[in-house]
Amino acid sequence: MTRTKVQAAVARAELPMLRAYRLWFEHTRKCPDGCKGTPRAQDGCASGRELWDAYRRAYDGSSR
Repeated sequence: MTRTKVQAAVARAELPMLRAYRLWFEHTRKCPDGCKGTPRAQDGCASGRELWDAYRRAYDGSSR
């Protein structure tokens, strides 16, 4: 059975909250400015804190 284009697009779709968390997580693993190994997201670099804030907004359902 082959998948249609719509089915393939749905399978690749990513929830905004999960995408925001993935971006933050990937950043923390590669960050040279102090995010790697910090116990809290708020203790990381400015970029890491911005990514975490974006995740929190997506988690809460806020648009801002």
